[in-house]
Formats: sequence, C-alpha cells, structure tokens
Amino acid sequence: MRDRVFKALADPTRREILRLLAKGEATAGELADRFQITAPSMSHHFNVLKDAGLIDGRREGQQIVYTLNTTVYQDVIRSLMDLISLESNEETR
Repeated sequence: MRDRVFKALADPTRREILRLLAKGEATAGELADRFQITAPSMSHHFNVLKDAGLIDGRREGQQIVYTLNTTVYQDVIRSLMDLISLESNEETR
C-alpha cells in the first residue's frame, strides 16, 4: 500500500486535491472546478487517491462527496519515522 500512497503523492494535482480536502469534504464537481483539466483526468486522479486509501468517496444522489482518510496519513507518518530511524541507526554505525 505504501508504494501506492507515495505514487499518489508524487503528482502535484493530487497533492492539491488533498490540500483542498484538508479544509473539509467536497463534491467531485466542486473539486473539478478548481482545475483546468478534463473530467476523465479528474476521475483518474480521484481513482488513484482512492486506490491509495488517501480519500473516501460516498454517493449523495447524483454527486460523489470526497473526504480525507486520515488513518492512512498516520500510517505514512509512522513509515517515514521508521525509515528515518533506520537511516539514523545506520549512520551511527
């Protein structure tokens, strides 16, 4: 899962989507209005973020409402801290 998370975070458009969702939930349309890219491209970005577990989507009528999945962020932070700890231990040897 970590590889999918880091792949998702590598794209600036996806990072901006996450930044917007950090302010609160938003519909796909509200998010798409902030970008000058095609609907299929936005859909692709949403799917990559969902597959990485970074966002959740729920249908409300004809709209999809997206929210951040903060549990995954906690896992990523733990992984990064473990990596830093490993590198630090190797440097002290």
